[in-house]
Amino acid sequence: MPSPGTIVLSAAQKRLDDFRQQGRVQAGSIIISVFGDAVLPRGSRIWLGSLIQLLKPLDLNERLIRTSVFRLAKDEWLRTEPIGRRTDYLLTPSGHRRFEEASRHIYASSAPLWDRRWRLIVTVGELAPKEREALRQALFWQGFGTLGGDCFVHPSADLSAAFDALLAEGLAGTVGKLKPLLAADAQFGNAASDVDMVNGAWNLERLAGVYEGFVERYQPVLDELRADASGDIDDESAFLLRVLLIHDYRRLLLRDPELPDVLLPAEWPGQKARLLCKELYRRLLAPSERHLDAHFQLASGQTPPASQLLHERFREDDPLAELA
Repeated sequence: MPSPGTIVLSAAQKRLDDFRQQGRVQAGSIIISVFGDAVLPRGSRIWLGSLIQLLKPLDLNERLIRTSVFRLAKDEWLRTEPIGRRTDYLLTPSGHRRFEEASRHIYASSAPLWDRRWRLIVTVGELAPKEREALRQALFWQGFGTLGGDCFVHPSADLSAAFDALLAEGLAGTVGKLKPLLAADAQFGNAASDVDMVNGAWNLERLAGVYEGFVERYQPVLDELRADASGDIDDESAFLLRVLLIHDYRRLLLRDPELPDVLLPAEWPGQKARLLCKELYRRLLAPSERHLDAHFQLASGQTPPASQLLHERFREDDPLAELA
C-alpha cells in the first residue's frame, strides 16, 4: 500500500478502484501484460511469490494467480524452473517471440508505413464450422478483417508470424487449408477502392468507440499528472497504473489492424490514444521502476536490473507528437 503521508491522485485512484470493483477478471491476460511489460526487461523470469505480491494490490488473490500461471505454462507461454523450495516462471522461446512481436506494436513511436500491398489468407479447403470459427477468432485477435467467409485481410501483417500464431493456438490442422498471399492494387478505374476494402472488412466505428473509451478512462489521470508540478504519485500506484494502462492498450491493439493513415477517417481516435499512452507511460516509468526495484524478486532472492530495452520504448521522435 502507499506509504503514510503520500496522496494518491484522485483520477489514478478511481481507475484502480474501478478495476478492483469489476466482476470477473481475466487474470491470465493481466499476467501476460505484466510479463511483457515488466518481466521481459528484467531477464524474462520472476519468482511466483514475487508475482503474487506485485498483483495482490489489484485484488487478484493467490489462488487465482497460481491457477492462471499454471494454465499459461500448459499453453506453453511460460515454463518453470525450481530453485530450492521456490520456483521461477520464465518465458518459453515461443512465448518470447509472441511478446517481442506484441512489443513492436505496443511501444511504437509512430504509426506504421504502408507498402500499398494487402496481406490475404484464403481458405482453400473445407473447414468444419468449429474450425472456421476458431480460425476467425484467432485472426481477429491479430487484426485481420474478413471478406466473406473464406478470405482474411490485413494491410501490413507479417504472414509468417500470423501462421506461427495459428500454430501456437493449436490450429495446426487448419493451417494446411490456408493460402497466404501478397496482393497489389491493379487500379482498374471502376473497381472497388482500398477504402471500400476497409469498410467491407472492419467495423471502424466500433473500433473508434473502443479507442475513445480508452482515452476517456486515462485522460483524467494524465491531466492530473500534468497539473502536479512535482508529478507526485506513489511508487506502488504508478506500477499498478502502468500495468492497467499497458494491459488495456495491448488488448485494444489486438483488435486494431493498424491501418495506414490514408485509409483512416479524419481525426482517428487511435492516434490520440497512442500519444496519451506514450506520455502517461513515460510519466509512470520512474516511480513504477522504483517499486519493481523494491519488490521484484527471483527465486534466488536476487532483483535483476532493468535492461536498456525499457528506455527504448516510446521513443521521443514521434511525428504525431506535434499534433497532440
